[in-house]
Amino acid sequence: MSFEILGIGTTNPEHSIQQSEAAVHAQSLSCHAESTEQQRRLLPVLYRRAGVKTRHSVVLENSSGEEAVRQTFYQPAESPVDLGPATSTRMQEYEKHAAELAITAVREALDSASVNPAEVTQLVTVSCSGFSAPGFDLQVLKQPGFSPDVSRTHIGFMGCHGALNGLRVAKSFTENDPEACVVVCAVELCSLHQQYGWCPDKIVANALFADGAAAVVGKQSQSSSSDHWKLVASGSTVVPDSEEMMSWRIGDHGFEMTLSPLIPDLIKSRLRPWLENWLAGQGTSIEEIRSWAIHPGGPRILTAVSEAVGFDEEKLVPSRAILAEFGNMSSPTVLFILQRLQASQAARPCVMLGFGPGLTIEAALVK
Repeated sequence: MSFEILGIGTTNPEHSIQQSEAAVHAQSLSCHAESTEQQRRLLPVLYRRAGVKTRHSVVLENSSGEEAVRQTFYQPAESPVDLGPATSTRMQEYEKHAAELAITAVREALDSASVNPAEVTQLVTVSCSGFSAPGFDLQVLKQPGFSPDVSRTHIGFMGCHGALNGLRVAKSFTENDPEACVVVCAVELCSLHQQYGWCPDKIVANALFADGAAAVVGKQSQSSSSDHWKLVASGSTVVPDSEEMMSWRIGDHGFEMTLSPLIPDLIKSRLRPWLENWLAGQGTSIEEIRSWAIHPGGPRILTAVSEAVGFDEEKLVPSRAILAEFGNMSSPTVLFILQRLQASQAARPCVMLGFGPGLTIEAALVK
């Protein structure tokens, strides 16, 4: 049985910033009086290499103007030991903004699917960038039309592939209940975890991540019609001895991301053998896949996937475009890409891929 995707909704915070402007702001956070000239020159280079042109953030108060009027959340570092707002302060902002984005994304997905909120039986929420209880899931269900009996499942701290985990859970719900109508909603406010000080790994993360939300509405497929895209299979594997390649840990001043420069090489060497075996188990092959929704963890990761799998650069255009326009929004990003593929009537079958701490590879086959 398959999970029929009836509608997708996406949204971002109101205000955005150009990457070149973000690099200027980052100088005041990562380069203090004791920083070297080499560090000051390298920082904007790292931002340019990220493949991002524009990002949205909940901490922005305007999309133009001087820094002082654009945002006040991150103040310039006063000393090398100034690491910015405490995690509790950042979580207050998460609780303040996450629900608004989730509500908008879910509303757009329901409208796209022509589904009434009263039809929804399960809500699956996904987030790795914040915690609060009650969570944004309850705020979604407080909107007009939803039943108080909707069951809730939260997938937390899984990283950039979290939406694929959410889709797998949704498919399980609809397999067990033909009448189930499931909403999957992924919300990430990654900009709340801007790191201060000089650490190249953290600066790369600062240069990549952004805020956004996406939601999917689906039911068990009742026909063989090709009008809607259908999730037919999910796959997952953990690359051995790779735990420290990518990490996402809670610190005193936000969540701290570590990204090893060896990740693209690891993907290049390990992805294809696993992907071939997994697709063979689904009765298909890499050569039969017509489109790809690959989470853009960064430009080098996208290139590594292309080289590992052996497809043309053209297949990466949707992923690179979303990265450039919105940045890496963590879990919602792959749903932004899927929505764009649907809008362009991309050929199927399609494979969705995401990577996260573990090092974990998550995949989904959509027909």
